[in-house]
Amino acid sequence: MAEARTELRRELKLLDATMLVVGSMIGSGIFIVSADIARYMGSSGWILLVWVVSAIMTLIPATSYGELAGMHPQAGGQYVYLREAFSPLVGFLFGWTFFLVIQCGTIAAVAVAFAKFTGVIIPWFSEKNILFEAGSYQVSAAQLLAIVQIGVLTHINMRGVREGKFVQNLFTLTKIAVLLLVIGLGIFIAGNPEVVVKNFANMWAAVTSTVKDGVTTTTPLSGTALLTAFGLASVGSLFALDAWNSSTFTAAETKDPRKTVAKSLALGTGLVALLYILTNVAYLFLLPITGDVNGADTVSRGIAFATSDRVATAATETIFGGAATVLIAVAVMISTFGCNNGIVLTGARVYYAMAQHGLFFKSVGKLNKKDVPGVALAVQGIWAGVLCLSGKYGDLLDYVTFAAVLFYIFTVYGIFRLRKLRPNDERPVRAPGYPYFQILYIALAALFCINLIIYKPNFTWPGLIIVLLGLPVYYLWHHKKESAA
Repeated sequence: MAEARTELRRELKLLDATMLVVGSMIGSGIFIVSADIARYMGSSGWILLVWVVSAIMTLIPATSYGELAGMHPQAGGQYVYLREAFSPLVGFLFGWTFFLVIQCGTIAAVAVAFAKFTGVIIPWFSEKNILFEAGSYQVSAAQLLAIVQIGVLTHINMRGVREGKFVQNLFTLTKIAVLLLVIGLGIFIAGNPEVVVKNFANMWAAVTSTVKDGVTTTTPLSGTALLTAFGLASVGSLFALDAWNSSTFTAAETKDPRKTVAKSLALGTGLVALLYILTNVAYLFLLPITGDVNGADTVSRGIAFATSDRVATAATETIFGGAATVLIAVAVMISTFGCNNGIVLTGARVYYAMAQHGLFFKSVGKLNKKDVPGVALAVQGIWAGVLCLSGKYGDLLDYVTFAAVLFYIFTVYGIFRLRKLRPNDERPVRAPGYPYFQILYIALAALFCINLIIYKPNFTWPGLIIVLLGLPVYYLWHHKKESAA
């Protein structure tokens, strides 16, 4: 019998690592979350400020992680950083939550988004096409297609990191081109002068829009209410900007990882942040912000009440008419397919690293004949498929947003701990703006979490419970490891 392989291949260059970051970040969020932000803020200045602040809250940790990546160029990324900065327990709690909900839940949600937009073109794949029903439980054709997509991407990535990066680069470059097209058309070619004047005449007059009994009501915002709305609006933009840490998970497969990973984080995150801000400027050039939920056309409904929150579809419909529905559906299919490929590829490396430390099934820590963690990919795909069938992936993602931000806070704080505990360790890259940028991030992220605790407790406490459930699991694994030793 052939001996199990133990070394990952260093196949990823700077372009590949950067495309992992960009491709994993750009999913379906940029095409839809601006509607929710518009309902909360109601003015162009505040909408763009939400995206700018969210970009800052993404760029600071992304560039800060470069220091950690240089110190620990291993498979597993954030899991390894937390383990080294704090303890194996903290690292495991991240890995547990990452597998159970963050990564697999995201894979499921993105796969279903792919299926939903496929249903726009091929109606058989609609969520309304119910294939199985038992009481209140239903399985739709969209869920079935989502599972197929996960299976296809898992198979591609089992064939080797070279195949995975080819798919990633191809789809990422394509969706960058799509966003550049939307930006170019909206800002430079097809912008509506009347809409521009209306949206930018009073940029900072924030209002929140609510609908009750089919009637749209707008309420001016100021003071505490404005800050609260700003925090809640940021949930969507931060979600759309998430997955920026993807290239850290594949450090063991990256050439010159001590510097390449840091560069990919900065370049990839910066590019996506710029694209997202400019895309929202394009939306503001094409559609009014507020509108009537019962409006007869896309312009009268505005960004806030775009049909099914599909802002990109509504914006391009002002240019291409009815054909925009199909065009954007294809764009989102490309975007979500490439996004999920990056998430599938990178996520498995975390469970692989956990297994190497005796905190996951031993087989998950083995490589297949293509030198990739095949079992880890399979386990991830199976659990993501289960979440697709459960229909609860959306709820799980809401629950874990709070916990995910907490882990980001801990990881950034880990830079302070490691500088104190290991001052003489080699640091090829240092966190820019240390310690001021990192303190700023921790403060902003803490305020974000406090805001969620107060105003969205149903989404925060379940997230904490999911994390805490990892405590007994950790001690079971730890006991098993000690018994084996």
